[in-house]
Amino acid sequence: MTESVLDYMTRLGRAAREASRVIGRASTAQKNRALLAAANALDVARAELSAANELDLAAARANGLEPALVERLALTPERIDGMIVGLRQVASLPDPVGAIRDMSYRPSGIQVGKMRVPLGVIGIIYESRPNVTIDAASLCLKSGNATILRGGSEAIHSNRAIAACIQRGLDEAGLPAAAVQVVEVTDRAAVGALISMPEYVDVIVPRGGKGLIERVSRDARVPVIKHLDGICHVYVSAHADLEKGRDIAFNAKTYRYGICGAMETLLVDQAVAAEFLPAMAERLRAKGVELRGCERTRAVIEAVAASEADWSTEYLAPILSIRVVDGLDAAIEHINRYGSHHTDAIVTENLGESRVFMAEVDSSSVMLNAPTCFADGFEYGLGAEIGISTDKLHARGPVGLEGLTCEKYIVVGDGQLRGQAAV
Repeated sequence: MTESVLDYMTRLGRAAREASRVIGRASTAQKNRALLAAANALDVARAELSAANELDLAAARANGLEPALVERLALTPERIDGMIVGLRQVASLPDPVGAIRDMSYRPSGIQVGKMRVPLGVIGIIYESRPNVTIDAASLCLKSGNATILRGGSEAIHSNRAIAACIQRGLDEAGLPAAAVQVVEVTDRAAVGALISMPEYVDVIVPRGGKGLIERVSRDARVPVIKHLDGICHVYVSAHADLEKGRDIAFNAKTYRYGICGAMETLLVDQAVAAEFLPAMAERLRAKGVELRGCERTRAVIEAVAASEADWSTEYLAPILSIRVVDGLDAAIEHINRYGSHHTDAIVTENLGESRVFMAEVDSSSVMLNAPTCFADGFEYGLGAEIGISTDKLHARGPVGLEGLTCEKYIVVGDGQLRGQAAV
């Protein structure tokens, strides 16, 4: 490439801005046609996808990438199937664009309401998993946004092959190729350029490790939808059904260790700790979970001494910190102090207690008698998600199609003039 990274990214940004005006007014049928055609293109291109992915896998192994990361990088036949299903599922979801709500008459005779519209151009920065390319592209396309996708350098060949299938879908639907663009340079300067182009990019969504998200949040000149950590809690109260509590806590921790909705700290009311913890600990140890506990926890069960850092650590591994607390207020205080405002749950049969917990825990999702691993766009009925936002502005919680749009006011009149009474 003879042009500079900045010139290249500016060219992508300019093309995305122009494409956003076309995709923003595209019909639902046209967007769905593109999604379904892309799904068919993926199905036809399985051999090409596998060959491109093998180049990435070979490079990853040669560079000494950890086996778990190599596994995340692999495009297995099952994952290709998943991408195809994902595209078809997004095509089946309701289109949020153009939806109008809360139309009401004002004393002047005008009607005022809100219409849902695309954000414009969304830049998405992500690592490792090439199937994120499909997730991101499909959600942005269905929500009427153009997107610039900057995947990790370790997946460059896979991402290019996937992008070619998306381009075929766009072409078949008569939509501009620039509606979905994959950054084809691996230079890290591309990220710096992408997050510094407010004239071309409206929102940045980073998906990856804490280092990436902190860097993007610190340096971006474009608004960012993000979450840094998933330090999720389950609090088992004195009023809990203890067997239900054990099932919920076990599922919250062991459903999948590596998801951001996995429980990292278990809080147990001191009134039930001696009854609850031994059977809970036995079940977790049988699954291979390392237990780290406070002093009161270790008086009841065998556990490694928890450090102050444990309470604010996202393990993403079979490790669990346990703390015995003095009731509801202490549990809420712990969560709001050490948590990441992601997802937190209470197990209780006391309605008043549950209402206090839901009102006072400052997280994007708060759950009653349900495990934190339910924090997921599909489980919430939102379809696929671009991520889970712990921000408080614009989007909070799983960010699906609606989270990739915003609202504008619409006003309908029939010749009314301000200062003139309605007839």
